[in-house]
Amino acid sequence: MPKKVILDVDPGIDDAMALCIALFDPDLEVVAVTAVGGNCPPDQATRNVQAVIEQLDPPRWPRVGAASPPDHDLPVDGRNLHGLDGLGGTNLEVAELRSRHPSEKVIADAVRAAPDAVTIVALGPLTNIARVFLRDPELASLVGEIVISGGTVSGPGNITPAAEFNIFCDPESAREVFLSPSTKTLVPLDVTNQIILSYDLFNRLPDESTKVGKLLREILPPAFRAYRQEFGLEGIHVHDSVALIAAVHPELFVTEEMAGDVETMGELTCGATVFDRRRVPAWRHNMEVAVGMDKEKVVQQIIRGLGGTPY
Repeated sequence: MPKKVILDVDPGIDDAMALCIALFDPDLEVVAVTAVGGNCPPDQATRNVQAVIEQLDPPRWPRVGAASPPDHDLPVDGRNLHGLDGLGGTNLEVAELRSRHPSEKVIADAVRAAPDAVTIVALGPLTNIARVFLRDPELASLVGEIVISGGTVSGPGNITPAAEFNIFCDPESAREVFLSPSTKTLVPLDVTNQIILSYDLFNRLPDESTKVGKLLREILPPAFRAYRQEFGLEGIHVHDSVALIAAVHPELFVTEEMAGDVETMGELTCGATVFDRRRVPAWRHNMEVAVGMDKEKVVQQIIRGLGGTPY
């Protein structure tokens, strides 16, 4: 039976790649895709979610949730890597919807419709999930699991020396989710940074005659250029795609139970994820944290999920 999932995303090229994998995966039933501000502002994130789904035209269309304005301005966005529109400057056409349902309502409806059976795959800031839990505290115990792309355990951040992008964008919401009673798995930079997809990826992708191939061949070249200019890398990180694979194939990952929290006030450490790993910890364990993976098999799953040649 396919696993019911909600994808909470801030597209972002990497988020779009994860959508390409999830929407055609026979092992997943994507009941909803909800937008959140992060890599781009909330209105653009909503537009991008709709645009990607329209471009892909999957066999089963999920519900779409619109991103609400954040409580505070986003401290940063990812448009230096993802382009002004978040999708490499492709400016994909999108139909104008008369009415939009807020992401937090779509999440609440989907979880209530299938208690304990829905996995939320959180690939952006945790704004929507924290709002849902604040408005409906019981919902935290009704979610099957939350798989979170974000944070760092031992390594440096990727937006500040201490903080990872998704957590830094809304540390208060991240802290609410970390400390909630929900079942959680964190997939941090320590693991996702291990995979860099080279330009050779193009040789494995389906051609432009397919919907996935056409979209990927539009949005990926700007990402490769940006990574070369910003980081000097001849390849791209795919943090969100790795986290999605962790949700679908947890057997490919090694996890440890940890006690995690988020710093919300430090001048130099705001958004840092902090774990009590003392010999005699005082905090209670509240999540599983990915600490390793079968890198080769994860890459194969990503390529296969994109409709490409896995070897």
